[in-house]
Amino acid sequence: MSAGAERVAQAGTVLEFDRVDLSFDVKVLDQVSFRVEPGETRVILGAAGSGKSVLLKAAIGLLRVDAGRVVLMGQDITRLEEKDLVAVRANVGVLFQEGGLFDSLTVGDNVAYPLENQQVRGAVPAEEVQRRVTEALRFVELEQTMDQYPAELSGGMRRRVGIARAVVTEPPLVLYDSPTAGLDPITANTIMALIAKERDAKGAASIIVTHRYQDGQIMADFRYNSERGGLIPAAADPSSAPRTIFMVMREGRIVFEGDKASLEASRDAYVRNFVRR
Repeated sequence: MSAGAERVAQAGTVLEFDRVDLSFDVKVLDQVSFRVEPGETRVILGAAGSGKSVLLKAAIGLLRVDAGRVVLMGQDITRLEEKDLVAVRANVGVLFQEGGLFDSLTVGDNVAYPLENQQVRGAVPAEEVQRRVTEALRFVELEQTMDQYPAELSGGMRRRVGIARAVVTEPPLVLYDSPTAGLDPITANTIMALIAKERDAKGAASIIVTHRYQDGQIMADFRYNSERGGLIPAAADPSSAPRTIFMVMREGRIVFEGDKASLEASRDAYVRNFVRR
């Protein structure tokens, strides 16, 4: 468990939405309520425009909610000023859609960016930045790409670098916005294996917005085994099986919340549309 995850585990709930409403021209979040506990995985499914990505932005205060409360790391951020949000956001890693890398920076500099811009915790010594960047890239098996630029990498490799940047500060919560979008099935499964590795090796909580039910299956059915250096079926050791909760959103509302078995047993036509056996 990372130092950040350990601090939050002691503090309690990582993230809470309490009857949250958010509107643009139409309501995009409608009375949304849920809680994320330390080390827990939330897999959010839903059609385009259902509010999934908006929820992630509201979780870290990039979008202001109209009503209700958002509590992040034990702090109500609903009405916090931007300068005060910076300190809370330092505990959250984010994998943006398509990786969200800076094209003008090398892979190493992209991964170093969160460490070098931690205004709240102060400057990180250069040698410490280098060590942690190398470790993060080794974690996603891309240490050899340190001096390359994003344009020189494949789509799957860019996504893996994005994961390294999201986790380099060892945050207790990581948000993944469509981590497998546009990738072939084999590469997508590799990405999800890395996300499961981060959860189980570092104790991080995860919120994953995805269109692929298979992504949720990997998180629910497998866990990372450090001795073997890979994923093993969670059923092999039920006592250590990770807690994975599925949420299905429709028109800004949560229409399903439960475990994988409950999701697959649902008779709701909209919910079943996202289940792939």
